[in-house]
Order: sequence, then C-alpha cells, then structure tokens
Amino acid sequence: MTPDLMSFDHPLTRLVVGLLCVFAFVGLNGLVLVWVERKVAGHVQLRPGPLHVGPFGLLQPIVDAVKLIGKQLAMPAGADKILYWAAPLLAFAPVTVCFLPLPFDPDLAPMRLNIGLVLILAFSGLGVLSLILAGWGSNNKWGLLGAARAVAQSVAYEVPLLLSVMAVAITAGSLDLYEITAQQGGWPWQWYGVQNPLAFFIFLVCAVAETNRAPFDLPEAESELTAGFHTEYSGMGFGLFFLAEYANMIVVSGVAAALFLGGWQGPFLPGIMWFLVKVYAILLLMIWMRWTFPRVRFDQLLNLSWKWLTPLALIDLVLVVIVAGFGG
Repeated sequence: MTPDLMSFDHPLTRLVVGLLCVFAFVGLNGLVLVWVERKVAGHVQLRPGPLHVGPFGLLQPIVDAVKLIGKQLAMPAGADKILYWAAPLLAFAPVTVCFLPLPFDPDLAPMRLNIGLVLILAFSGLGVLSLILAGWGSNNKWGLLGAARAVAQSVAYEVPLLLSVMAVAITAGSLDLYEITAQQGGWPWQWYGVQNPLAFFIFLVCAVAETNRAPFDLPEAESELTAGFHTEYSGMGFGLFFLAEYANMIVVSGVAAALFLGGWQGPFLPGIMWFLVKVYAILLLMIWMRWTFPRVRFDQLLNLSWKWLTPLALIDLVLVVIVAGFGG
C-alpha cells in the first residue's frame, strides 16, 4: 500500500521536511559558528571586540548578519550578470542536499541511501564550480586568479580525500553512511579513525583544504588577492559564500564523524547528541587552526597534496585492500 502524500512515511514528504530542517539548521549553525569563530579569534589573538559585544559576545553574530543584510548589492561594470549572480546561489544550494544522507541518529534519516557517501562527494564537488563562476563572471583579475587557485587546490586535494574515504568504504564493505556508522562501536578503539589513523589524518587535512579554510585559504588570500574570487561581492552576495563555507564545514565534519569517529555511537547520551559533539569538536579544531597557523604558499599547498598526501593515501589503501582480502 502506497503511503499518503501527507504522511511522513511518504518519501517526498520526508524529503521536503528534511530540506526545511536543513535550511533552519544551516541558518542557526551559521550564527553559532560566527560567534564561536569570533570568540576563538578574540582569545587567541587578543581581540577585544568579539569578547564584549553584548553579554559573552552573543550580539556579535547578530551585528554581522545585520551588516551584511544592510549592505548594497552592487555588480561591477563589465561583469557577466548571469554568472555573477548564479555563483553565490550555486555555492549554497548543493550543500543543503549534502545534509540529507548524514547519519545524525539511527532513527533520524531524512534520506537514507545505500550510496549516500557518493551523493555527498558528488554534490560537494559543485562548490568549486561556484568559485570559478564568481571569479570569471566578476570581470576582476584578482577574482580570476582566486578562481584558478580554487580549481588547482580542489583537484589536488580531492584525490587523497577520495582515497582515504575509499579505504573506510572497503573496510566497512558499504557506501551507506548509516551502515558504516553501525559497524563501529561506542568506544574509541572501535572507531575506524583509531584503527586507521593515517586515513583519518589525510581526510582531516583534505577537508580543511576543500573548505578553503586557513592555512589553506589561498583562493581568497586577502594579502595577495584582495579576497580572491569574492572580491567584487558585497552584502548577501558575500553572505551566501560565507554561509556556504560554514555549511560545508558541517558536512565534512559530519562525514568525518560518521566514517572515523563512530557517528552517533557512544555510551549514556542519545545518539544525536554524540554525533553533534563529535561534529562540533572537529569544527572547533578547524576554527582553532585558522587563528593559529599562518597561511602557506601555493606551491607548498600543492606539494603537500601531490608529494605527500596522495602517495600516503595510496599506500594506506593498498594495505587496507590486503588486510580486507586476507580477512575475507
């Protein structure tokens, strides 16, 4: 019997409700991460503003949001109108789809797919296309250089990232994030990140590079490219890129938690609480890295991927295949 369209058991209804929850979560998470980032920056670099704008600095994200909304949306002369406005929308839209297969809880599955991991990797790859369109469509040489850097960086770091993900998928024998999470236990020695720390390390480094976070934020290097691909964007045009970056951070942290840290698995607390604790622990690490380490040079960035991470990921994958072959 086919479930009624108004019933939550209907796939389309679950998809719509899941997307609405994702939009609400992304917006709220953006405010929370702005506050956390400002607080970390304030403590690490002794910035007084984020520590005192309202009680505990809680008004800082609201001030930032009002400032972005109030700024004029201006397009530079000579820019391609379609590409210029399509870029921020393309940066944000695919990220919402990536949230749907994430295993927040064994009973919370907006869209459970046996190839959920492939869906996330496919849609997250569209993010670099938005950076290309932003740089090319802005008719700005700094934006174009930032877009070129984004392409080179994305191609370089997607290879070791996919190899590290493949190592876990082969170990678990599945591409379903719920199945991969279920095969791990609630204690650290049962997590794939402890059993295969090299793959976990490679994934974390590549995740920071793929989300354009410092010290790998070369596509938007202010000291060299005056903000790179989004130089000509103001107001909510820039705000959508900013929100997409935070949403991408949540996605990669969620994938890392599911693949390497047991996802919702853990003692005493509800599953969704464990998942969010692990996700925000990884986010805090990424934010701490931004305000602690200096930006690397672009040749150092590419050398790290092609000379070190990719060979190490290949060696790790070969060892995983050998162990899985003998174990099977």
